[in-house]
Amino acid sequence: MVTSSPLRERLLEAAVQLTTDAGWAKVTMARLADEVGVSRQTVYNEIGTKNDLAEAMVMRELDRFLAGVARSFDENPDDLIGAIRDSARRVLKYAQNNALLHAVVSATHGADTELLPLLTTHSEYLLEGAKLVVAERVAAYDVDLPADRLEASIDMVVRLVLSHVMQPSGDPARTGDDIAWIAERVLRRGPMA
Repeated sequence: MVTSSPLRERLLEAAVQLTTDAGWAKVTMARLADEVGVSRQTVYNEIGTKNDLAEAMVMRELDRFLAGVARSFDENPDDLIGAIRDSARRVLKYAQNNALLHAVVSATHGADTELLPLLTTHSEYLLEGAKLVVAERVAAYDVDLPADRLEASIDMVVRLVLSHVMQPSGDPARTGDDIAWIAERVLRRGPMA
C-alpha cells in the first residue's frame, strides 16, 4: 500500500469526483487545481501527467479493494475457504457501490472510455497486485497442492472475482458463495495428475 500526502489524497478525491460527475474527458489539471484550491503547477508537481493521475486513481482503488481482501483473510485465520468467500463478497460489495469503477466500466458519459484501458490493457497492475496479496495470505494455510497448481488456483480465483467485478451477474453474497464453492473443489482435492 502506497503512503500518500494529504494534498495528493485531496487531489485524487477531487479527480474521482470530477470523473464520476462530468467524465474523464472533462478532467484537466487546471480544473483539478481549481477544485482543490491550488495552482496547476502544484497539481503537476504532486501528480504528474493526466495519465499519471488516471493510474494513481486506479491504484488507489486497487489498494482499497486489496485492504478488504487482507481483512477477510485476517478474520478467517483457520478457514481458507471462508477467507476466500469473505474476500469475494467484500470485493464485490465494494465494487457494487464504487462510483469510479462504474464510470470507468460502463462509460456512463457517452464515448468517454479513455480510462477503460487502465482496467484492460494495463490490467497486469490489477491482476498481479491482487494475485500477490492473495498468494501471500494463502501461504499461511495448509494447502496440499504443488506450488504450480496452487499458483494456478490463485490465478483462477482472482480472475473469477475480477470478472464479476467488471461484469456483475448477481448478488455479491451469492456470487461469493459460488466462488468459494469452486475454490473449495480445486483447493481441497489435493494433488491431481
